[in-house]
Amino acid sequence: MSSSVTVAKLVAQHSVEVIQELSHTPCDTTRNWMASTVSLGKETLLEDGMPPAKKPRKLLPSLKTKKPQELVLVIGTGISAAVAPQVPALKSWKGLIQALLDAAIDFDLLEDEESKRFQKCLHEDKNLVHVAHDLIQKLSPRTSNVRSTFFKDCLYEVFDDLESKMEDSGKQLLQSVLHLMENGALVLTTNFDNLLELYAAHQGKHLESLDLTDEKKVLEWAQEKRKLSVLHIHGVYTNPSGIVLHPAGYQNVLRNTEVMREIQKLYENKSFLFLGCGWTVDDTTFQALFLEAVKHKSDLEHFMLVRRGDVDEFKKLRENMLDKGIKVISYGDEYADLPEYFERLTSEIAMRGRTGVPKEGQQLNGSAAAHAEVKAPEPQPCPGPELWQGLLGQAQARQQPSGRPEPTAVPLLSSTEPGPFRQGRGQDRASTDEHLV
Repeated sequence: MSSSVTVAKLVAQHSVEVIQELSHTPCDTTRNWMASTVSLGKETLLEDGMPPAKKPRKLLPSLKTKKPQELVLVIGTGISAAVAPQVPALKSWKGLIQALLDAAIDFDLLEDEESKRFQKCLHEDKNLVHVAHDLIQKLSPRTSNVRSTFFKDCLYEVFDDLESKMEDSGKQLLQSVLHLMENGALVLTTNFDNLLELYAAHQGKHLESLDLTDEKKVLEWAQEKRKLSVLHIHGVYTNPSGIVLHPAGYQNVLRNTEVMREIQKLYENKSFLFLGCGWTVDDTTFQALFLEAVKHKSDLEHFMLVRRGDVDEFKKLRENMLDKGIKVISYGDEYADLPEYFERLTSEIAMRGRTGVPKEGQQLNGSAAAHAEVKAPEPQPCPGPELWQGLLGQAQARQQPSGRPEPTAVPLLSSTEPGPFRQGRGQDRASTDEHLV
């Protein structure tokens, strides 16, 4: 027995000496062995050579507690650019005008002096809507009261074969939008493309494209009778005659008090969720439809998802939008963060849409809707009568009336109405949408 103990002690002592000697040995093999031992935990975390997954950004409670039927999704250039990034015309107003100009030059529709003039206006960042309007007029001369189809030819050239240019991450965005639509959300867009409609068709679902030239259908859309329709407020390229860049182009809608009343009620009673939009609220068409007659905009609750990007630009946008009742929310620091964030948000909202409806008389737009799903916790079953009686006695002994009133909500924003919007304000900033989304 004693000999076994002695042998064990000798082995242990020898092992210690070997380790000590190795620790002072300056050979590369030993150093590598020691380094690998120390970093073993790290290698386990990064076994694929990839950093740990980013912590997902939290969803804003006042947004994720909305139900689909309480939302109007506003789709801007940022979404189209994410779906088909290889199509420059989808990225901004400037990209669209340049693509139309290139097509017109390729088809020999402009004189050299005319093309140089348009190129100069684009380079100088003149009012892009005016430039687009002038170019469309040039490509659509009237002959015997019949409009030429050259503009249509250019549009089809610019938006040719969009289906084959969609990327998977972009399809993920469109799937989330479609999911909310099917659960009751309305959708409008400032874009000329029909990417959402094309994607839906591939899923075996039909979405109708609407424009402002058909006031009857616009009214039905605003009354939620055409939920599986997409309202293109500037028109869609498949119907060039419906493309309008200025409120003068759809006076029939603006003069129809019933249509305008229903449209403006949407902004007052629902929550608009802006996706891929930088300065859409400065768009004259959007203003004429939704903002000019709406009072106390800062009391409303709308949302805008943007990439954080430049901190100063982000803060400036957030401050500017609060006066219009819009909360600017960052979905992440990279464009690639949007599909995952929006998918999580969509799942939350769609789930709430299936778990009931708001109580009668409950406000949809505002903080009341944000807390519509908050319920008292369910009581847990007691472990036994003796323990229950003991706990109850302790609770009754401690319970004292607080005498304090229930807390009331404190408004975060002033209800003071800002000055009227200036027509055309920010139109030349529309090209910056892709930098903000």
